Amino acid sequence: MLGGCQGSTGPSSLDKNGREYGPKFPYLTIRDQVAAQVALADAIGVAKWHSIIGGSMGGMNVLEWAIAHPERMERIGVFAATAVTSADQIALNSVQVEAIRTDPAFNNGDYYDAKAGFGPHRGLALARRMALLNYRSSNELNARFERTWQSSVSPLGKGGRFAVESYLDFHGNKFTRRFDANSYITLVEAMNSHDVGRGRGSVAEALASIRAKSLVVGIDSDRLFPLADQALIAEHIGGELIGGELRVISSAFGHDGFLIEHKIMTDLINELLNS
Repeated sequence: MLGGCQGSTGPSSLDKNGREYGPKFPYLTIRDQVAAQVALADAIGVAKWHSIIGGSMGGMNVLEWAIAHPERMERIGVFAATAVTSADQIALNSVQVEAIRTDPAFNNGDYYDAKAGFGPHRGLALARRMALLNYRSSNELNARFERTWQSSVSPLGKGGRFAVESYLDFHGNKFTRRFDANSYITLVEAMNSHDVGRGRGSVAEALASIRAKSLVVGIDSDRLFPLADQALIAEHIGGELIGGELRVISSAFGHDGFLIEHKIMTDLINELLNS
């Protein structure tokens, strides 16, 4: 994933002078990322893929592959994704980016020389907490934690914490140990750029140009990319739709359902691969 921090070139990669790109790393779109993937496919000699599948941001990549390079795959799977990032989704993303940028240790993105433990970890952890609220459903959080306390110390003015607060802290702090803050901003802004209809007439026209066999899956409790987003894709997609309609997974896990509902997703992916 171009712009990321775990394999491809991103802000934490070294430039020709041997220093991290940092804030000098260029703005990327989903289309730029797909162009890099196409270049990789060319380099390893893959002219056509049996299937290209992805969820969430990966699903955005899949749609761009199918629209820009329809001759290079036979099947696609789009899970819990959208054809165009909405104003609501951009707003949610913008708050996460601001959380990182307002961390004093962010230093305008030039923090790679900071001592261990002194980077923009608080801002990145806060951004991850916000994202996690979008990835899970309110029903799951309510059922899982209710109003339980994390310890015997009361959170009602006594210095204790609710269990759900501790849960968000754990995942936010864990994330900072494996991810780069500049990459987070780069990838979020790439998602904000996503609009398959840009320069192609309209979203509907772009989706209609897809020729691959397609599996489109949505999660009924997804509050990040709700079912209406996948319904739009399924309604206008030009290729044969596996199952003849949008496939809806009923899950308590919200957006992350496509990662957690292993048995259901395995069966659906097998249906696509064997079609």
